Amino acid sequence: MDYGYVRVSSVSQNPDRQIREMLKRGIKKTHIYVEQCSGKTCNRPQFMKLLKKVKKGDTIFFTSFDRLGRNYRETLEMWNMLTKKNKWIL
Repeated sequence: MDYGYVRVSSVSQNPDRQIREMLKRGIKKTHIYVEQCSGKTCNRPQFMKLLKKVKKGDTIFFTSFDRLGRNYRETLEMWNMLTKKNKWIL
């Protein structure tokens, strides 16, 4: 199953461009998880919900690698955790 994760850092930013990219890739709108909050001040509830949903062999799409984590260390940890569980990240 393909899923998409979209995050914008403030409510003044618009996630539409990222959502359109996901739809172009053929991801169903119901499989796109959208977060509108700063990575630094938010526990990313939509991302956590997505992580609980994905299963072995599923693919998570991001429009930018920096959407995976709040900083380099967290991004690397997420990458390692997901790939060890055979969840693909694109």
